[in-house]
Amino acid sequence: MIVKILGSASASFHGVQYNDRKIEKGSGELTLMKNFPSFINEDSSQQQVRDYLKSISKNDKVRKPQFHAVISTKFQEHSKDELTKIAEHFMGEMGYGNQPMIVVFHKDTDNNHVHVISTRVDKQSGKKLNDSYERLKAQKALARVMEKLYGQDQAGNLEKLLTYRVSSFSQLETLLQRNGFKMSRCTDDENSYDILKNGVRQRKLSGNKIVFNNAKNDNRVRQLRAILNKYKELYSNKVFKVVDNRQNQSLHPKWRSSDQNNSKTKIEFESELQKKLKNVFGIDIVFHQKADLKPFGYTLIDHKSGTVYKGSEILKMNELFEFTADVLDKKLFEILKDYNVPDRQSRDVLLKFLQEHYQEVRIKEYMLFENRGRKDLNTYRKVQSEVKDFIRNRKDINDEKKHISIINGEDGKIYAIHTRFHYIGELRSLIGEKEFQQFLNPHHSQEMILENNTEKTELNSAVNEMIFEWMKNSGGNKDPAENELKKRRKKRR
Repeated sequence: MIVKILGSASASFHGVQYNDRKIEKGSGELTLMKNFPSFINEDSSQQQVRDYLKSISKNDKVRKPQFHAVISTKFQEHSKDELTKIAEHFMGEMGYGNQPMIVVFHKDTDNNHVHVISTRVDKQSGKKLNDSYERLKAQKALARVMEKLYGQDQAGNLEKLLTYRVSSFSQLETLLQRNGFKMSRCTDDENSYDILKNGVRQRKLSGNKIVFNNAKNDNRVRQLRAILNKYKELYSNKVFKVVDNRQNQSLHPKWRSSDQNNSKTKIEFESELQKKLKNVFGIDIVFHQKADLKPFGYTLIDHKSGTVYKGSEILKMNELFEFTADVLDKKLFEILKDYNVPDRQSRDVLLKFLQEHYQEVRIKEYMLFENRGRKDLNTYRKVQSEVKDFIRNRKDINDEKKHISIINGEDGKIYAIHTRFHYIGELRSLIGEKEFQQFLNPHHSQEMILENNTEKTELNSAVNEMIFEWMKNSGGNKDPAENELKKRRKKRR
């Protein structure tokens, strides 16, 4: 999660116009409009919103009153609603909690992100809000929000990591980098290091206080070796390359292929076994390689015992992993590993679908990691609702623009795949037995409806005929109750 404060080119609140264009194009969505008067709302034009912000931002000492920030998450790690909530809390931490603000969700890049727009002029006092060291304050504010909402205590996490047993400086660097921190030698003290998180210094570490400990717990080493040997038989140990070239692709074409920018391409190596060991046992394996060559070794971080090992101390790399020549784009890899894959049957169905969907990429079975998570309840309900609506309306199953596909599995079951929410599940359990039977027998369901309607019509006709005969036999075509009412009126007279 990162935040960036964008520069303000003028006092015209062009950020409102920019985001309004995104909304018009369908790549943006207004998710929050707060602290505006009642006559400025979601139906107001962007010019009306800009005029209002300009009217409350009149201060001769403030030439550029617009506050414009972007909060971005890694790929789709946080949803639209989560990012909106984070943005709202972030503005409170920045001192803009009572200011008029707009939050717009963007979905036109690899990473989900929101734009936040407000004014640096206090709408009550007309004075400028304190924006000193604004970019630094923004990083700290976001860290506090993430700690409050998700329990991400960066300071506490760093202190815990610094208690791990490491046997070399490179192991300490690997440990910190793996957890989002960066070590940098202090410019004013060559014997000390700054530990940074998103460019913000978390603490200063004296080189003299770094303790290296080569002693290892033999019992734990044997346990780790046993775990690795067992799980490499249960989960795929095939390793493939994942390439993240987004930073290089954002450059001008003439600079993309230069040697100077090769470092902007990030190379990782991934496997299902590696992911499973971390999720189940807290064993994090970090491969080491030069450029895009095959890894020459690995480091094993044992979070349970708080110890960092040289991988070969536990098990030789070639005994643990099988390296392949397959390559996957980072964006696609993040999508694949985000799918819930509860069992072998689901994996087979999803693999067949993805191979047809991404024909230009060779997606292999071992690139789909087992993931039993069903997603959060809110996402599951959205998938359920949209799949039901899809089935009821009988949308064209061959429509390439849709997000939902209904597929027959080789096991005889029917599956629903929702590509926007990265979900696959058995259709019967997802939509319920009644909806499922209607899906299987749509004509029968329609016949039942017509039959019920016919029965109601026939019943109504029979009742009407009985009333008609009764009225004839009673000597008139009027309602008997009406005749009785007339008799009572005559007696009263």
